[in-house]
Amino acid sequence: MKNVLVIGSTGQIGSELTMALRKRYGNEHIVAGYIVGAEPKGELAESGPSAIADVTDGAGIAGIVKKYHIDTIYNLAALLSVVAESKPRLAWKIGIDGLWNILEVARENQCAVFTPSSIGSFGVETPHDPTPQDTIQRPRTIYGVSKVTTELLSDWFHHKYGVDTRSVRFPGIISYVTPPGGGTTDYAVDIYYYAVRGEKFICPIKAGTRMDMMYMPDALRAAMELMEADPTRLIHHNGFNVAAMSFDPDMIYNEIKRHCPTFEMEYQVDPLKQSIAESWPDIMDDSCAREEWGWQHEYNLREMTKDMLEKLAVKLLKK
Repeated sequence: MKNVLVIGSTGQIGSELTMALRKRYGNEHIVAGYIVGAEPKGELAESGPSAIADVTDGAGIAGIVKKYHIDTIYNLAALLSVVAESKPRLAWKIGIDGLWNILEVARENQCAVFTPSSIGSFGVETPHDPTPQDTIQRPRTIYGVSKVTTELLSDWFHHKYGVDTRSVRFPGIISYVTPPGGGTTDYAVDIYYYAVRGEKFICPIKAGTRMDMMYMPDALRAAMELMEADPTRLIHHNGFNVAAMSFDPDMIYNEIKRHCPTFEMEYQVDPLKQSIAESWPDIMDDSCAREEWGWQHEYNLREMTKDMLEKLAVKLLKK
């Protein structure tokens, strides 16, 4: 990678990935792509170039690629699971029509493309513990359907045209930097905010519901390390399972209680979020990622909790 465009640079993953890439490759080589109304601010705006990058505008994306001599695109444009269910047509327009535009630009300009998939690409018929790398994928949400399509379309462009497409299936991602944006796993971010503020947390996910999770620093490394991987080692290209930890609400609550003894939680289950959560893996088998490009996670639940509480305490104290 020499010159990189991050589409969705102001989102939950994009805002942190853009800064991580700038630290790794140099500020001037990483373009922060955004849509009108979601402009970069603060350090993200000041530390490097930015440009309007709407995935529904293929010509606009092509113009940015040419202007900045882009060779790698991180395409993070998507609606998250719960939001997508309420706006299915828009979810498809951004996730799939937009992806087609990106892949066409990449084909014409010899760019590599990273477009994340998700645990949402699986369904109730998928083995849940563990979920194999290659298995049945029959999701029942528009978010999941779009993610399966993302994997297949990216693979098709790779095999048909030789476009260097790569992706991981992210689990729920936990971060103290950017607030949650409408995902089923967002409870595992919200709970830390409530704990630091000393408020009771109302959990929308039923007790005992396990899901794969990952701390943001690990997610950023996964995205960068896969794109740096030797292509001759890759058997899979799109849809690598990557895993770090798996827990249910009681497990994260009890870990937080070790630091915040008076913290309280009660359950008020959200039927939509619960139905989505039950269709997702308990834990993914990520042995292919470990074998093909050396993936290794660094954070477990205990280490993540300590770091989240410390960083959020500082963040919320500033407000």
